Amino acid sequence: MHTAVEQLASALTEDVPDTELARRAAQKDGAAFEAIMRRHNQLLFRTARGIVRSDGEAEDVAQEAWMQVWRSLSGFRSESKLSTWLVRITVNEALGRLRGKRSQIIPLEIAMMSSDNDTRKALTEAPDRGPEHSVERSRLRALIEARIAVLPEVFRSVFMLRAIEEMSVDEVAEVLDIPAATVRTRYFRARALLRESLAQEMDVAIGEAFSFAGERCDRVVAGVMARARVEGLCK
Repeated sequence: MHTAVEQLASALTEDVPDTELARRAAQKDGAAFEAIMRRHNQLLFRTARGIVRSDGEAEDVAQEAWMQVWRSLSGFRSESKLSTWLVRITVNEALGRLRGKRSQIIPLEIAMMSSDNDTRKALTEAPDRGPEHSVERSRLRALIEARIAVLPEVFRSVFMLRAIEEMSVDEVAEVLDIPAATVRTRYFRARALLRESLAQEMDVAIGEAFSFAGERCDRVVAGVMARARVEGLCK
């Protein structure tokens, strides 16, 4: 959800091109740089999140990248696309962090052969994200249940017994009084229908993944602006 601050800033600058905002920001116009940040914050966060392993670290990378951007604005050439330049700086910042941690990284081949159970567990299991992870699992379960619920009955009954109750093909055939071959066919069809339905949901969700608005956007903007004032980068 976008905050009122974001909406106001966007409304005031939506018709101002990046190159003009960059020119103003290079002359220590804090409002212009804030407009650039709000316009491209999600791009930088997503870029960083594709390289580092946590949202918190991605926020840190984005903030450091913005500081690098502001310090380097005088060198930006308007014939280049600002977003491409921003991404390049963010990638360099994120990779620099990874290089700093490289001594802690264990090659996958060695780790999987290791007798260290903790290492193998860390590599093969999803990280524990606490309450947030539980909420995500609940939402995913609710989505799957909703999609199963709208399957045609002949497919739904087989899927419930075969996939969820984990009954064998022969057991399902016996309780539903249908041939085993029919169980296999209906189960295969039910899975195909579910995959198609969930794929459509995924296509929508992918576009919304790692959104960066509201309080998180405000937090990065506030942090960068405070540091910029200390460094004398804005008036």
